[in-house]
Amino acid sequence: MIDRATIDRIMDAANIVDVVSEFVSLRKSGANFKGLCPFHDDRTPSFSVSPTRGIYKCFSCGKAGNAANFIMEHEQLSYPEALKWLARKYNIEIKERELTDEERQQENERESIFIVNEWAADFFHNTLLNDADGKAVGLAYFRSRGFRDDIIEKFHLGFAPQKRDAMATEARQKGYKDEFLVKSGLCVQRDDGSLYDRFANRVIFPWYGVGGKVTAFGGRLLDSRTKGVAQKYVNSPDSVVYHKDHELYGLYQAKKAISKEDCVYMVEGYTDVISMHQCGIENVVANSGTALSVNQIRLLHRFTSNVVLLYDGDEAGIHAAMRGTDMMLSEGMNIKILVLPDGEDPDSFARKHTASDFREYIVNHQTDFMEFKTTMLLKGVSDPIKRSEAIASIVKSISVIEDQIIRATYIKECALRIGISERTLIAEMNKFIQREREDQARKNEREAEREKADTAKPEVGPPTVDEKTAKLEMLIIQMIIRHGGEVAFREIDDGEGGTMDLTVAEYVFYDLDDDGLTLKNPLYQNILVEAFNLVQEGRTDLTDYFQKHPDVNVSQVAMSLGVDSYQLSENNQVRMSDMTLRTQVVHLLLDYRMVILDTRMAVIRQQIPFTSEDGERRALMEELMNSIAMRREIARRLGKSIVV
Repeated sequence: MIDRATIDRIMDAANIVDVVSEFVSLRKSGANFKGLCPFHDDRTPSFSVSPTRGIYKCFSCGKAGNAANFIMEHEQLSYPEALKWLARKYNIEIKERELTDEERQQENERESIFIVNEWAADFFHNTLLNDADGKAVGLAYFRSRGFRDDIIEKFHLGFAPQKRDAMATEARQKGYKDEFLVKSGLCVQRDDGSLYDRFANRVIFPWYGVGGKVTAFGGRLLDSRTKGVAQKYVNSPDSVVYHKDHELYGLYQAKKAISKEDCVYMVEGYTDVISMHQCGIENVVANSGTALSVNQIRLLHRFTSNVVLLYDGDEAGIHAAMRGTDMMLSEGMNIKILVLPDGEDPDSFARKHTASDFREYIVNHQTDFMEFKTTMLLKGVSDPIKRSEAIASIVKSISVIEDQIIRATYIKECALRIGISERTLIAEMNKFIQREREDQARKNEREAEREKADTAKPEVGPPTVDEKTAKLEMLIIQMIIRHGGEVAFREIDDGEGGTMDLTVAEYVFYDLDDDGLTLKNPLYQNILVEAFNLVQEGRTDLTDYFQKHPDVNVSQVAMSLGVDSYQLSENNQVRMSDMTLRTQVVHLLLDYRMVILDTRMAVIRQQIPFTSEDGERRALMEELMNSIAMRREIARRLGKSIVV
């Protein structure tokens, strides 16, 4: 467990803009920063970060919180894990007590796999640098590619020993469980229960997630065994921490350069990325031979809208440059193509040129995607049918672009380039757009029908008493978190002939306690009691306290209720006067009592017909009449006309 003082130090040190910028490209917007939301498919920046308040808020999907909440949500970490992440970033030492057996059992599968992966990455790296075979085989291979020591360290490259169970044996000796060695994909389990290493006798390329955690590995066979072998490279299988269509190799090492340059170079393989880094070009990622997915594009789009596809000059490279481009265009990416000279790939080209020479070559030879596609598809094509098919493919690519001005510009240029009237191309483009809309509408209908069939929920009626109670309790706690430390009740009778001033938290606590009431939600009740104790000790800023609370459930409630749903700017917030605040608290508590009475009266009315004892029946009738009288009084104070 992390103590309260350490949590305060971590949260005080955490710069929300600095933290979020690790994962999202932010642009200054007035006093705040804006970017594309990482939590949903965001095409226009709806994600706002307030450095003064230390919080983020998406005005589209509603996600909000502080630096710790962001890391929890983005990296799928627990609250303590998020705090440790921030502590590492800001060099804050954490001293924890030993976990109990029960707490250790609660460590989730995801974190266990991350721990195993982290250990394995160090194991492979140490083998490369210190083991005889690692140096003779693995390190020799990287040296033959021209990789410097600092680059080997930067990408934490490694080597897996030749013995088929070397890593598994070492891992077991270190106390790592077979379950997580298998689930991580590091080992494969035979029918007899024994393990063997998936990556034995291969050089290792660790995959890092955007947050810097090791998610997977790629292993390459060396020497003559690669000749004629279908699987020269082997990658980790999908797991709870790694999905190959969600990741891009090198993004963790490249993200700052991508944001700075507002551009990314996309290549095919591991060594392409590494060689370009060594050359001095760091804003580069690879999809490593897999078909580009919409998840990868959206991940990249958080950092930039501009991508240059860098591929070999042969036919396979040109084909690779064409894959996934329509998907990128539909996601709002601006695409340029750079095909390198024949016989060159980004790896070999980077090793022969300096960063400035490479960049100059890119600037002079990169081509707009539409120009490239038009040239490649129509080059040497004279057959009318094939030519019309090529033109249709070009127009289809233009049709997926959402920006109408960009679409119109491409259509005009395409008409001039291929000698067909702009009107004809527009008509063809509109057919594609209409067809896509119809397909999407049918897809939406099918999904809606499936969802309706799966849920089969009854029609939604008016809120039940329980729903009203839950809503009012939430509003009470929201009031406590936002205004609990403020004095809103002055010169209140103290019952001993004097007066006293009360904060909102004190008034709510005393008011409910006088009637023997407690909030039905245990978490809310605990927050109320803790708030009361805090203001008794003189603490006034309850929002900050609860948002940094060591109990993650309390922290999450405080973040969700402490952030306005409509804006972040402090300039636009109107601070309530004492009178308005006092009135709101009083009315809120009266509404709460009204619902409590309604619940009790409903129970009494159900009990009366089944009560045979005259004394018990009279007691129930008396309680019912008292409740009705109390309800009328509450209604009068609320200024409502209530019919019982």
